[in-house]
Amino acid sequence: MTDSRTSHIRNFSIIAHVDHGKSTLADRILENLGAMGERDKRDQTLDTLELERERGITIKSTPIRLQYTRADGEKYTFNLIDTPGHVDFNYEVSRSLAACEGVLLLVDASQGVEAQTIVNAYLAIDSNLEIIPVVNKIDLPAADPEGAAQELEDVIGIPAEDAVFASGKTGVGVPNILEAIVERIPPPAGDPDAPLKALIFDSFYDAYQGVILFIRVLEGTLKPKDKIMMFSNGKSFDVDKVGTFSPALVVGDELIAGSVGWVAASIKDIHDAQVGDTITGKENPTTEPFPGFKPAQPVVFSGLYPTDTEDYRKLREALEKLKLNDAAFSFEPETSEALGFGFRCGFLGLLHAEIIQERLEREYDLDLIATAPAVVYRVTLTNGEVFETQNPAEFPTRDRIQLVEEPYIKLSIMLPEDYVGTVMQLLQERRGVMQTMNYIGKRVELLYEVPFAEILYDFHDRLKSISRGYASMDYEQIGYRDGDLRKVDIMVNNEVIDALAVIVHETKTYGLGRKIVDKMAEVIPRQMFPVPVQAVIGGKIIARATVKAYRKDVLAKCYGGDITRKKKLLEKQKKGRARMKQFGTVEVPQEAFLAVLSTEE
Repeated sequence: MTDSRTSHIRNFSIIAHVDHGKSTLADRILENLGAMGERDKRDQTLDTLELERERGITIKSTPIRLQYTRADGEKYTFNLIDTPGHVDFNYEVSRSLAACEGVLLLVDASQGVEAQTIVNAYLAIDSNLEIIPVVNKIDLPAADPEGAAQELEDVIGIPAEDAVFASGKTGVGVPNILEAIVERIPPPAGDPDAPLKALIFDSFYDAYQGVILFIRVLEGTLKPKDKIMMFSNGKSFDVDKVGTFSPALVVGDELIAGSVGWVAASIKDIHDAQVGDTITGKENPTTEPFPGFKPAQPVVFSGLYPTDTEDYRKLREALEKLKLNDAAFSFEPETSEALGFGFRCGFLGLLHAEIIQERLEREYDLDLIATAPAVVYRVTLTNGEVFETQNPAEFPTRDRIQLVEEPYIKLSIMLPEDYVGTVMQLLQERRGVMQTMNYIGKRVELLYEVPFAEILYDFHDRLKSISRGYASMDYEQIGYRDGDLRKVDIMVNNEVIDALAVIVHETKTYGLGRKIVDKMAEVIPRQMFPVPVQAVIGGKIIARATVKAYRKDVLAKCYGGDITRKKKLLEKQKKGRARMKQFGTVEVPQEAFLAVLSTEE
């Protein structure tokens, strides 16, 4: 049912693979609709963080309300909900799409369909959204707009004749896109007089007003002074203000079914109102929440330590401020023999981890050491107890373990057919299991199931280098599977160093152990006695390297003479060395830990 009050509203998102020109096209749409004055003009208008501009990626989604007048004088309200482009923020993309009735699916005319194009298109199809295919960057010399449109039809089944050809850079085709939005995207359904039901698709923390929620009203009407309730936890709040985006927050009188806007209700904790949750009225609640809500769970963990121990308090304060705006980020204090006091932080993925670390260093002027990222393992003990750990130091001994499970992902890779052999070899090295292989023109889509831990470090870099930058990847988590995993401890002078322990698959224990001990032997300073560096599984040594001792030439004063004199001096030196080794301790400098912990192995 469409109400006459909502028949002129259009809610839509722009989805695309990273770097297919999403933010540039959004700029042209804003310019066409007069939402950017001459003074406000800048590239990537909807990207608010400095980091987003610099890297050319969207991290935080930004909505904006626009007014469009057709040639016949009919006025329409457009709500454009910008979405993050990276796989780490897949859940946020799905919630943003849930707030829309249609999407612009962007494809680069020179690169064609890529891995994330497919994943995002299927997200839109699952949400029953109207898809308008847009072939962007038609002004490039290497552009093949018809080929890209045909590829969309072959891969996803969207008719090639439906495609709108445009250039985000020059503005060609933008008026056609605006007309397509009015004609093809349906107005929002929903009864403004029904009980309130609104979806939270984003939020941020404001120091004065508390948590500001970005919502799409599905049913009912929301006004200031209304009493609202969160469906997932039953907590209730009084609404202070409601409004829309321009993209700055503009205060309004009410939000009716079908509209997109923001609400402030003096919510002090971002965890009380999470992305994907449903808001309803306290007095007259809706019966069913919006489906698909799940609290954001970190999946990759890494230790963050200040290089200067005096900065520990400053780091804690910075992490607390970042957490206010990011419910998916978690941290807890941790100490390490090697690195001192720090925090074990949880992230949605590698990009999320990189962004948080970069923001800490830039915005809070911190100098940080990040340990190698790890995933969460599920361990079943012999007594039937099950627990999850991402810290090798907490990993139990082999005799207490009944079963260890590791997270798996479904990995989708799009690449030209010339590089299929080398990429398959790389996936085999990473314990990948092939599911399907589809030929689309001269390109191939590979679908593999791979342990998440195997793609954490340098997989993306290796993939790009062996395919000369042409391969693109996307992944989704598919749960836990049994794995033959071992904990490898590193011993220096027969003492276990907790910070260097790693959890690794049985087939890779020797290779990784060998690398670490060789690296440690290079960076540990030499002593007056030889220092063994060993990689150990349980009680078994699998790799060893020795830091050679300084040697005093005790035979320098012997020139000629009896051999027994030389033997006596060497024997005396040997006994002294043995005594030093027995009582000597090896101080492992921080540089040695950094050399190993920061290696992307």
